[in-house]
Amino acid sequence: MLRLETETGWWLVTHPDHARLAGAFAEKWGNEMFLSPEPRERVLKGIARHDDGWKTRDAAPQITRQGKPSAFSVELVGKYSAFEEIDLADYLSVRDRAVRLMAEEDAYAALLISMHTYNLLTDHADRSTIEPAQLPLLDQFLEKQEALQRALRLQIIADARLKPEQKTEAAVLDRFRLLQATDNLSLLTCVDFRQPANLLHPLSLRYGGHNRVAVRSSGPRQFVLEPYPFTERLVKFSFPARHVKGKVFSSPAELQEAFRAAPVETLEVTLSAE
Repeated sequence: MLRLETETGWWLVTHPDHARLAGAFAEKWGNEMFLSPEPRERVLKGIARHDDGWKTRDAAPQITRQGKPSAFSVELVGKYSAFEEIDLADYLSVRDRAVRLMAEEDAYAALLISMHTYNLLTDHADRSTIEPAQLPLLDQFLEKQEALQRALRLQIIADARLKPEQKTEAAVLDRFRLLQATDNLSLLTCVDFRQPANLLHPLSLRYGGHNRVAVRSSGPRQFVLEPYPFTERLVKFSFPARHVKGKVFSSPAELQEAFRAAPVETLEVTLSAE
């Protein structure tokens, strides 16, 4: 779940819906400067469905020790240090499920999701917020992801439907970086981040090289991107969310009741070149 505080409660966005928004960004990605994703269908699938493992958990949102909805929030942008608020084994199960669900369908998309998960839990995780006794659990999970990635790479190499240039480590790395960037932009959108930021990783340029994309808020869920990665100079995207009333909940059941009672509404984000 992702949360954004309001005067009377919280906007809540599920992880799968956040991922679909990232996929919508990726569909529009590419212009005279930035490369569009290829192999298109498989990359877009990996981006749009990288959080499918959260579907069951997000249907029954939990609360933090303070009684707030347990969710990614504006305070966590740029870091990943909320492990004290979740059950690590449950969290790793959710992450593993997202990878393995896709691995049964598409090795290329699954590899991107696994790389995203691995990067999240290594380069961005704050191990100090994990109980020392649980660190071996995390490290075993990472080892299994590495082994799975090796197996997925072998499937990709043997896949005659893919062009040779799409199978290289450099190509896969670039597609992973696009997943990271669009995921990052979706997170900024869902929590309405108002500080200047840079999307994760430099992104592939059409004529070689890479460039970072800076993001600046210009209003509620309105962002200016520089350099601009889309063809149209202004693009709008919509995504579903629910507004639950109340800042603190006495139990998960109370939050879940409020969540189920809240109607699904449509929010909009605007991305522009200026």
